[in-house]
Amino acid sequence: MVIYMGVVLYAPSLALNAVTGFDIWLSVLTLGIVCTVYTALGGLKAVIWTDVFQTLVMFLGQLAVIIVGSAKVGGLKRVWDVASQHGRVSGIELDPDPFVRHTFWTLAFGGVFMMLSLYGVNQAQVQRYLSSRTEKAAILSCYAVFPCQQLVLCMSCLIGLVMFTYYKEYPMSTQQSEAAPDQFVLYFVMDLLRGLPGLPGLFVACLFSGSLSTISSAFNSLATVTMEDLVRPWFPRFSEARATMLSRILACSYGLLCLGMAYISSQMGPVLQAAISIFGMVGGPLLGLFCLGMFFPCANPPGAVVGLLAGLIMAFWIGIGSVVTRMGSGTAPLPLNGSHFSLPSNLSTIAMTTLMPSTTLSRPTGLQRLYSLSYLWYSAHNSTTVIVVGLLVSLLTGGMRGRTLNPRTIYPVVPRLLALLPVSCQKRLRCKSHSQGLFGDTTVLPEKMSNGMLKGIRDKEAVAEPVKGPLHPGSSPTFIVQETSL
Repeated sequence: MVIYMGVVLYAPSLALNAVTGFDIWLSVLTLGIVCTVYTALGGLKAVIWTDVFQTLVMFLGQLAVIIVGSAKVGGLKRVWDVASQHGRVSGIELDPDPFVRHTFWTLAFGGVFMMLSLYGVNQAQVQRYLSSRTEKAAILSCYAVFPCQQLVLCMSCLIGLVMFTYYKEYPMSTQQSEAAPDQFVLYFVMDLLRGLPGLPGLFVACLFSGSLSTISSAFNSLATVTMEDLVRPWFPRFSEARATMLSRILACSYGLLCLGMAYISSQMGPVLQAAISIFGMVGGPLLGLFCLGMFFPCANPPGAVVGLLAGLIMAFWIGIGSVVTRMGSGTAPLPLNGSHFSLPSNLSTIAMTTLMPSTTLSRPTGLQRLYSLSYLWYSAHNSTTVIVVGLLVSLLTGGMRGRTLNPRTIYPVVPRLLALLPVSCQKRLRCKSHSQGLFGDTTVLPEKMSNGMLKGIRDKEAVAEPVKGPLHPGSSPTFIVQETSL
């Protein structure tokens, strides 16, 4: 989280530099101090209410750029036609190769793991769930965030297409074309909205709102986690006044630490890729750790620790190797200038390949091949590493033999998979245990869980009683019918 905050601090400062020429690192310092102060003084309530206002500003800023930009280039149909003509809108790529940067499978599976790590085990999100009035409200917030997130992503992609069409007709200056790719959109906004007072500032506020909302949530959650998990266990008699003061000091300390991380983020390439890569490198192993504990009752503490370490080592090995390799290669992005695409129709394929920068590079081999893994697969790859290594170590060290297991902390996968098979096959594959009688009929399966409560039973004659107390390792966790919604 601290590393990711460096990316979030750096991105809007880069944008402000493109618009006003304001020094990047002075902007990073100012943004970090302002956000740290209001987070430390206002707490979670200040974070949530500022997030509401900042979200509204984000939507308005994007909408203003899309409306004005599309009107200036001839409408959305013109935008789509130009983007399709020059290969900026492609069909679905079904290549299963995980080393291809963007494909359907990369986005479908790699993106799912990335979102699970972001909204399932990220401390900033979990803190918001816990601050909800009820568990139902927390679940509804998860459902509500999906359409809002998709709307923001679609609007961002549309801004990119409008920007490409605009510079097809009005080429960029030499100074603009030599800038960092992350600054292109700010140059576009200034060129487009220069004669409309207030709108350039609205878009800059849109960028800063997105960063401030993320940073403030992270500072507050980091301070809370440190206080509750590291300080209170050692000092249980801490008064509330001292705890509040220490939480504010921790928030300020994390703010200063994130300022240093902003420099590291400046060396990681495009901002969006850097952010997703960091979430995959850190959030992936954390997701794997939670999945290991929830879905596999045999996992034990040694397996969890070794699995997490293996996942983190693998994550940073591939992530840092990818950054170093990319810095050494110095691959430049495709140009946005429309003049680069105004080629005569009778040019041969060889001539076009020579004049236009090619996106097809020689296939890497060895470790270079491993480092070229698509950044969207980082979370899935690293969480899988944690689960596989954790299970192997757990089995080699005896599993949970001799330890008690709380049934409310697990969601066994095997019985859910067995439920898809015919009853005759279920009876052959089910494990027998001396505690089977505690759970009644083994064919009893819940139809649906809601708020941790059993909503319906398929077999109306036999009702399984919830398990009381810890589950001993000698018994089978196959027939547990309770779960937690989050």
